[in-house]
Amino acid sequence: MPSIQHIDWSEPDARAQLDALRKSLGMDTGQMTKASQERTVEVFGEHLSPLSVVRRILDEVKMRGDDAVVKYSEKIDSLMLEPGQFRIEAQEFEAAWNRVDDNFRRALEAARKNIEAFQRHILGTEAGLFERDGVRLEAVARPLARVGVYIPGGAAAYPSAVLMDVIPAQVAGCREIAVTTPTANLNDSVLAAFHILGLKEVYRIGGPTAVAMLAYGTETVPKVDMIVGAGNIFVTLAKREVCGTVKIDMFAGPSEIFVIADETADPDYVAADLLSQAEHYPGSAIAVSDSPELLAAVQKALSRQLGTLAREEMCRECLEKYGALVAVANLDEAIEVANRVAPEHLEIITKDPRAVARRIENAGTVFLGADTPEAVGDYLAGPSHTLPTGGTARFTSGLSALDFLKRITFVEYSKEALERELPDIETIARSEGLEAHARAARIRIEKE
Repeated sequence: MPSIQHIDWSEPDARAQLDALRKSLGMDTGQMTKASQERTVEVFGEHLSPLSVVRRILDEVKMRGDDAVVKYSEKIDSLMLEPGQFRIEAQEFEAAWNRVDDNFRRALEAARKNIEAFQRHILGTEAGLFERDGVRLEAVARPLARVGVYIPGGAAAYPSAVLMDVIPAQVAGCREIAVTTPTANLNDSVLAAFHILGLKEVYRIGGPTAVAMLAYGTETVPKVDMIVGAGNIFVTLAKREVCGTVKIDMFAGPSEIFVIADETADPDYVAADLLSQAEHYPGSAIAVSDSPELLAAVQKALSRQLGTLAREEMCRECLEKYGALVAVANLDEAIEVANRVAPEHLEIITKDPRAVARRIENAGTVFLGADTPEAVGDYLAGPSHTLPTGGTARFTSGLSALDFLKRITFVEYSKEALERELPDIETIARSEGLEAHARAARIRIEKE
């Protein structure tokens, strides 16, 4: 049976226990595996923190461009590349599309259709026109010209990430989309996803090197206006470092699931959903319930299901380090815990999930009811699965077409409107000691 942490919300230190569990997954704790630590010494000749690694790579790519990309691609990813080999040619995408089976092609088509339809639906909320007597104000959305998309790779392949990160940018109307992925031997499912989206600019560069390449530009790769996409701790820290040089989507850390369940929930469902995130390792998997019987049943279901998974040991370790079963007195407390955690994925498996959902203030995406597992959001539902983690759902939202827009406001005054509002303009300008501001408005009336 997995040794998962139990937290009783009625205990005085319950909140501190939960906060400590969440903090252990924060980006500044530096979740470096033993292999990453050893690799750091191989590459840099000394032990360095993740942030120090990131800063060295960013600085060198910024100063030396392609030469630094070549250097770190070899040292970190064992890729021997010349700058002309950074880009993956579109013919490889088409060849992979022809190799994958019909079922996978149909699934990609269905996912693309759902994601694109949802993104087009929400896009209509941006433009607006407001008029008052003689004054016309308009907010107009314009797409970012060039964006960079980071697709994680390495041990696993994520064609879903290609769809979820690229389609919103396409729907927004971004003219140039540069994708980069750290996979040396590219997986056919990922290449097929590149093909179905018609991508032309894809690079085989990963990690902080790729982030620096996109943010600063090199002789081979023009810089972008925005970088989106999840990655490991090094990628996340790199995005934080270049934020301000470019726009970024969010600081996407380890994946998270939080389940609110009552006595009506099926413990097998809850256990399966917790394990769906535990297999991302590291990943946070928390269930909260007002039913002690359910939590006990979930613990047993976890034990049964673990033995059937190919990644059993990884999932077991994840649950032991980052999982928790939280006992509360009622659903009011469950909602309090959920809003405190602000999870990336929140499932509500209760008798009346909509009633609970109305009181949720902090979450990336909320999945309502027993028949809505988080997996539908990962692959097919429509909203992007690139979501805020680490509690950042308190102040940010999941990726969407809206993130790839910048808003420009247009202001137009008639002469009559300017004359009418001139006294107030002058009053405020002079209160700030800015006489030229006041004069710039008055001269237009005086000249008449």
